Amino acid sequence: MDYKSIAKQTVGYLYQAHSSIRKSGIDNQLIALAELRISQLNGCAYCCSFHSQELRDMGLEQSLIDKIPGYKHSVSFNDKQVLVLKWADAITNLTEDIDDLLEELQSEFSEREIVELTSSISLMNALNRLRISLGEKF
Repeated sequence: MDYKSIAKQTVGYLYQAHSSIRKSGIDNQLIALAELRISQLNGCAYCCSFHSQELRDMGLEQSLIDKIPGYKHSVSFNDKQVLVLKWADAITNLTEDIDDLLEELQSEFSEREIVELTSSISLMNALNRLRISLGEKF
C-alpha cells in the first residue's frame, strides 16, 4: 500500500517532524544511531538498511554499526552513544528504568536535546510501524 500517497498530508507531517529534529542542533549521528537501534528492535528491514547506510555516510565505521545489537557487551561505544542506545531501548520497550536513564541523560544532554532525542525515538517507532504494517516488503 502506498501509504505516503494515500495520506500525503498526515504522513508528510511525520516526515516534517523528522526533518525538524535533524535541524535541531543535536548530533545527527546520535539520532541516526537511535533510529537504527529502534529499527532493529522493531524488525523493520527497510529502515535498518536505510539507517545503516546513513551512518556509514556520516563516517561511522561498519565494524561499530555491526556491534549495535550487542552494545551492552561492548567497549567500542562512547558514553553518549551508550546512553542514546539505552534510551532508545527504554522508550521503545517502555522499560521501568526510564526515570533512572533520564537522570543519566540530563548529565550529558541539554533539556532541548533530550526532548528532540525522545521525539525522534517516538517518531521512528511510529514510522517503523507504518512501514512494517502498510509498506512494501524490503
